[in-house]
Amino acid sequence: MDQKQGTGPSPLLFFQAVNGYQRTAALKTAIELDLFTAISENHRTPADLARRCEASERGIRMLADYLTCAGFLTKEHNAYALTPDSATFLNRHSPAYLGPTLDFLLSSPLLDGFRHLTEAVRKGGTALSDHGTVAPEHPEWVTFARSMVPMMRGPAEWMANWVVAHVPECRRVLDVAAGHGIFGIELAKRLPKAEITALDWANVLRVAQENARVAGIQDRYRTIAGSAFEAQLEGHYDLVLLTNFLHHFDMATCEFLLRKISDVMTERGYVLTLEFIPNEDRVSPPAMAEFCLIMLATTPSGDAYTFSEYEQMFQRAGFSSSELLDVPSSNQRLIVTRKR
Repeated sequence: MDQKQGTGPSPLLFFQAVNGYQRTAALKTAIELDLFTAISENHRTPADLARRCEASERGIRMLADYLTCAGFLTKEHNAYALTPDSATFLNRHSPAYLGPTLDFLLSSPLLDGFRHLTEAVRKGGTALSDHGTVAPEHPEWVTFARSMVPMMRGPAEWMANWVVAHVPECRRVLDVAAGHGIFGIELAKRLPKAEITALDWANVLRVAQENARVAGIQDRYRTIAGSAFEAQLEGHYDLVLLTNFLHHFDMATCEFLLRKISDVMTERGYVLTLEFIPNEDRVSPPAMAEFCLIMLATTPSGDAYTFSEYEQMFQRAGFSSSELLDVPSSNQRLIVTRKR
């Protein structure tokens, strides 16, 4: 190896990984201090930012310099500025502000799962408990419902526009594990004749109903409280939304749910499945492939399944064909499945 060319072994990746908690803490602190919002308001020097954020000038300078090194800010002379990504996602004034998502992404169940990751690897599933985050009526899903709308709004809007373009005649929609409800709500806003039925735990559905009222579609928003695997489903649905749900379970459990869903769909109905779906090599693209470790740490048998695995699940459950679509500006993909 030619050390002069920088091609020799380097411990850089090791240190970046081991020190990853520092980047998490710095970003969390900046959001708590409203640093990015302050910079967007033209408070750009350490002194100005310290007054706006009610912090020490020394502390602000060190934090802002670190965030500049990390790629969240730029610096010229003694003044900081937002990158395009930070301006979009970390500025409280932006409609795409992601600050609230920290309540879920850094919640105790997720962090505790990774604190016990060695045990999970040995076991082949979460070491938290027998059920992990998929325990019945787990309170963390209320946190999810209240905090994740900013992250999911873009994919929800894109999916709703896809439905309007390709299945505008759909009238009855089942939103499985609806959570915050934003996927069904965005669809109802674009299709005035569509009626949404949201299925989730009762404590989570209260959040979805609040969001439906804010959106003005509460008269067309129905709910079914309970487990997706046990709740009684009736009627014939033109469209079923399965967003960020199947990855929590093993393939046999997913297939059981898909057969149950098939029984209440119209013959020409569609299922839209939004998921973290890596390529067949399971290591690319990284943002999708890495999701498997979250499932290992927090669930008994969940995974980041490939498209071919989802395709097999749907086929074994009696569905006809599936198509994979990339969701713009997202680390997720959409599977469009026809019943017949």
